[in-house]
Amino acid sequence: MTLKERAKKLKQDIPIVFLSLKDKETPILAKIFAGITVVYALSPIDLIPDFIPMIGYLDDIIILPALILLTIKLIPQNVWERNTDMAKDMWKDGKPEKWYYSIPIILLWIIILWLIIQLFWL
Repeated sequence: MTLKERAKKLKQDIPIVFLSLKDKETPILAKIFAGITVVYALSPIDLIPDFIPMIGYLDDIIILPALILLTIKLIPQNVWERNTDMAKDMWKDGKPEKWYYSIPIILLWIIILWLIIQLFWL
């Protein structure tokens, strides 16, 4: 398996990590790392900004896969398998079935951008 295929596979594991975060059988340490992983994966703010040449994408190549791998190692196998089945039901044709759950996040970022614009225009 090439590095690109492995990275793609890890990104597909993010919904499973999210479901494991909500699972009652997931240990607290795994939940902490799952929360950090999901927030980091969904956040448009990166540890290393993407516009920096060459090293800007290091977080997508190294940090995010490392967080996902560490989180997967901490999640018990039976919890992982159960949530894998649930994640397959949530996604259709590579897109989330309930896409409208992203509306509050989009609205939050619109408000943040509006506040930043207001700050600089005054």
